[in-house]
Amino acid sequence: MKNIVITGSVAYDYLMTFPGYFKDHFLPDRLDSISLSFLVDTMVRQRGGCAANIAYGLARFGVKPYLMAAVGQDFGDYRQWLEEQGVDTSAVHVVLEKFTASFFANTDRANAQICSFYTGAMANAVEQSILELSPKPHLVVISPNAPEAMVKFGVECADLGIPYLYDPSQQLPRLNGDELKLGIRCAWALFVNDYEFGLIQDKTGMNEKEIISQVPLVIVTLGEKGSRIYSEGKVFDVSVVPPQAILDPTGVGDAFRGGFLAGYSLDLDVVTCAQMGALSAAYCLEQCGTQSYAFTLPEFVQRFRRYYDDHGKLDQLIK
Repeated sequence: MKNIVITGSVAYDYLMTFPGYFKDHFLPDRLDSISLSFLVDTMVRQRGGCAANIAYGLARFGVKPYLMAAVGQDFGDYRQWLEEQGVDTSAVHVVLEKFTASFFANTDRANAQICSFYTGAMANAVEQSILELSPKPHLVVISPNAPEAMVKFGVECADLGIPYLYDPSQQLPRLNGDELKLGIRCAWALFVNDYEFGLIQDKTGMNEKEIISQVPLVIVTLGEKGSRIYSEGKVFDVSVVPPQAILDPTGVGDAFRGGFLAGYSLDLDVVTCAQMGALSAAYCLEQCGTQSYAFTLPEFVQRFRRYYDDHGKLDQLIK
């Protein structure tokens, strides 16, 4: 199988629930001196971060991805979890004086949220380098990370002739037009959702046709409408797999990328890869948490064939 290195964020998500309504505790004439504390009913800590989520999804297929990220002193149990799931964490950089990036969300009864994001060790990702990787990877995934690191990794991949999948998503607001153009120009593939595709066009001044002409493979996810693939002058539409339940949409895009990369590692065509991504996304949607879904490969293939015709291509998964 191909050697795939996944760069990007690793984070903890701290999710809390407040039994009342935030709006009842704000005084309109005192907004310039807010001092509030909310006693919450529940709190859970979940493993997250785009790179870790993608690596987890890819590992579901027996592929051992390499995770390249900057984490903090509290990464120990997370590392153990990822290794147990089949992810190689040898390229992870531990910053002992910091904590792993963390997201804190407090949600009230009206689903209003008060949130904070701590960048933590992720800011040190720029200290890492693709040049240090051995053996040379077949593909590098550049997912949301410290913006300086995303730019650096793209340039290094281009200099080394390593194909990379460019996935700027959550960091689009932090990347300027020139940085996005640089990331797109040398990419093998661009992964975005429909809104992000429009935002990239707005920030770079490039239209859809210009972007597609520069990147060999562009995949735009469209939510419940599936995904659209632009490849070698052709356009393909891939439908979603209807979920058995919708419990948590968080991490669905990362699960899609993990499934797609599994197909890529098996040298499957891009349509089949996207279909594998769609089914992986459905599995994720049916569970709470970004790394809670699981399946056996025979189960995956059986369910896949209810919705898509793979012409026997997935037989290699269950041999």
